[in-house]
This record gives sequence, C-alpha cells and structure tokens, in this order.
Amino acid sequence: MRRLFPVTDRTPAEDPGPAPAADALADREWSLAELAAAYAYPAPGPDGDVPWLRANMVSTLDGAAQHEGRSQPISSAADMRIFGTLRALADVVVVGAETVRQEGYRPARAREEFAALRAAAGQGPAPAIAVVTAGLELDFSLPLFTSPLVPTLILTGAAAHPDRIAEAERAGARVLIAGDGVGVDPVRAVRALAELGHTRLLTEGGPRLLGQLVASEVLDELCLTVSPMLTAGSAQRIAGGPAVAVPHRFALASLLEEEGFLFSSYRRR
Repeated sequence: MRRLFPVTDRTPAEDPGPAPAADALADREWSLAELAAAYAYPAPGPDGDVPWLRANMVSTLDGAAQHEGRSQPISSAADMRIFGTLRALADVVVVGAETVRQEGYRPARAREEFAALRAAAGQGPAPAIAVVTAGLELDFSLPLFTSPLVPTLILTGAAAHPDRIAEAERAGARVLIAGDGVGVDPVRAVRALAELGHTRLLTEGGPRLLGQLVASEVLDELCLTVSPMLTAGSAQRIAGGPAVAVPHRFALASLLEEEGFLFSSYRRR
C-alpha cells in the first residue's frame, strides 16, 4: 500500500506521532495500527464529543456500487482491512434494512487487535449495528438480533407498526424513534444515536440510505474505495434518491493505493 496524499489538518490530539518516512509506507501491507491512525476520527472540540458521521463505500470505475446486488465482488483484501478498521474505530454502524437483507449482515465482532484502542477511547468491545427501517420488515431470528455482542439498534419512524416494534424488542433489539411519520429523519437519527453516547458514527449504506444522509447534510466524511473494475449493467451508484439542489463540495483528506485500488477520504469543507 502506498500513501499518495497525506492526511491533513490533524490536531495534536489526533496526531499519533511522527509520520513514518514515505518509503516506509510504500509497497507493503500496512499494520492495523497505521490504518487506525490514518483513519482516526477528529478529536473532541472544546464542547466535548460531537457526532461525526462517515460513510464507507466502494465503487467501480464506471460507478457501480454493487455487482449482482452485493459489494463483495468489487472489493479486495486491502479494502476489507480498511472496512474492518473503520468498524473498529466506530461506536455504531448505521445501515439500511435492504443492505441488511442483501448482504446478510451479522453482528460486529470484538477484535483483539483493536481492544486496547477501543478501551482507551472509552468504547465497548465492538460497535453496535443500527438498522434504518420504516417497516421493520426484518428477520428477527438472524444472529444480528439473536446473538449480538451489544444489542442491535433499530431506527424507525413514529408510524411504524406497533406489532413489528414489539417483535423487534422481544428479539432483543432496542428501537429508537427518529421520525414523525413512516420514515426516518437523518438529523433526528444522528441526534438519537448521540444521546446514547454514540458520536463516532459509520454508515455502510446502502445507496438509498446514503442518498438520504447526503440530502439531509448530515454526512461529514466519505471513505470511498475506487475499484479498478468495469461492470456495465444497471447497478446502483453509491448514493441514490433525488438530487440535491446544489452539489455538496468535500475536500480530499487522504489517498492510499494498493494494486490499482484507490482508498480515498473526503471531508466536509
């Protein structure tokens, strides 16, 4: 892996120490500690922790976010290492119900390699999974609900059917109301998670959810893997839904490369 563009605007609290020489970070597998330092969340400000929502997505050269409905075919081993690192840094992983169904989501697991880092940050052994769903059309017999290390959260609207809410709670999930109607208001969702102490937020999509987060202007950072593949077809882009009135400009924070895959990080300007 090579660093093509440095992480910028680090505060002293975020800085893990002197940066390794450029050649020390070239053409080798980075350690998980190096990846964690490169993708560290912003340090708390004078008012303490504030929510920071980052997205992690993968896209082919021609803009496909999936192949045959799944992201795995366009990923790589290095992409999965970064995927695991971003999860290990997060308090909670926010994901849409359709992605849970398509990707066969399982609970986040504790990883010994990140145990000390999470303990130092005051985090539990693994991030919670928060599923965004209007209708709660989920299989509550899946391990995501029956055997998570930390209880799975469900974000839904006030109009969700009471029977489905009761079924989710019987399965061990914690239901958070984050909208007045059928759907979820992203602003309220971020606030509800922050009230539980979850301020390091990560979303893994899918495209419809990411589009809603973009439109609501709650996304602070996009970690995008550009896969050196072409798929054609009609696969979704990384973000769907109605277009925003004015495109949102983000600034490049870092850029890594391995075997033709580009791993970029863009932050809100």
